[in-house]
Amino acid sequence: MAKRDYYEILGVEKGADEKDIKKAYRRIAMKNHPDRNPDDPKAEDIFKEATEAYEVLADKEKRAAYDRFGHEGVNAGAGGFGGGGGGFSDIFGDVFGDIFGGGGRQRGPAPGSDLQYTLEIDLEQAVRGTTAKIRIPTLVECNTCEGSGAKKGSTPLTCGTCNGVGQVRMQQGFFAVQQTCPNCRGKGQIISDPCKSCHGRGRVEETKTLSVKVPPGVDTGDRIRLSGEGEASPNGGPAGDLYVQLAVRPHPIFKRDGKHLHCEVPIGFTEAALGGELDVPTLDGRVKLKIPAETQTGKAFRLRGKGITPVRGGSTGDLICKVVVETPVSLNKRQKELLEEFQSTLAGDDKQSPRKKTWFDGVKSFFDEMKL
Repeated sequence: MAKRDYYEILGVEKGADEKDIKKAYRRIAMKNHPDRNPDDPKAEDIFKEATEAYEVLADKEKRAAYDRFGHEGVNAGAGGFGGGGGGFSDIFGDVFGDIFGGGGRQRGPAPGSDLQYTLEIDLEQAVRGTTAKIRIPTLVECNTCEGSGAKKGSTPLTCGTCNGVGQVRMQQGFFAVQQTCPNCRGKGQIISDPCKSCHGRGRVEETKTLSVKVPPGVDTGDRIRLSGEGEASPNGGPAGDLYVQLAVRPHPIFKRDGKHLHCEVPIGFTEAALGGELDVPTLDGRVKLKIPAETQTGKAFRLRGKGITPVRGGSTGDLICKVVVETPVSLNKRQKELLEEFQSTLAGDDKQSPRKKTWFDGVKSFFDEMKL
């Protein structure tokens, strides 16, 4: 029986580029893969036919020979399905590598693990910036064996199971599954005479002291990345990174809201009634805050530019001062008499307490409606 045209099998034009050919094969292979159609021999035949076509058309030299001489031009070199070059496993890995883990390509030694450290700082340090010393327990490269894990004067041996690759390929039906070599555990080498300092691991535990520069304007949750300050790689790869997570301690006076600061300012009721002036603290000193006469509790005063300049730039925030009118306590006899005398002068004058009158009027209306 004559073979079908490879372009016809994949459903592409003769001038199709590599991308279209790969896309066409992928569509057919996914639909007709034997593992997806265990009881359909026709699907398996379609899958094998498409794979044979792709093996030829995906190779520039084989495709050129096929275009010139037809099937006769590739039969000797291709060797039919799975023959010739890399075989089915390489073809399937090339087309489906992005789904099934890279198609078996060697990616080099894995990097060391990343580390995370939480650094607590004061609000003033967060606003102005600071430099902090931290101590990090980590794994570093063994100085005795220079990370090889082998005793000084000896060298590790290439793993015979994976031939130094660190991974082995297991064929499961039509799938080629790649996994860590069980003999060398992914290192690609076997250490027959291990280093006594690190016991063959190539790494030792150490506590490093590092200097962390905290830029001005940071806030809780911000992270600083120190490249290469994580754990050393177990197999000669690059070291991991250290991520310093910032946490700003609560402040006794200020509360932070993004780039703005908030604080409560307690004043006496005579200051609230008559007005006055008082010093208000800021992160860079103090300012005079003028309290108008008849100021009520909860009144907020905004001091422009007395907040925080964000770490990522932008305008400086404000300091928002909320007035809290404080009722005097521990009064002596004379003070009580004066307050009683003062209170008597207010009797019957609703203009002195407008909010009080409004509230009681609302309460009265509420109860009147409930009686209906």
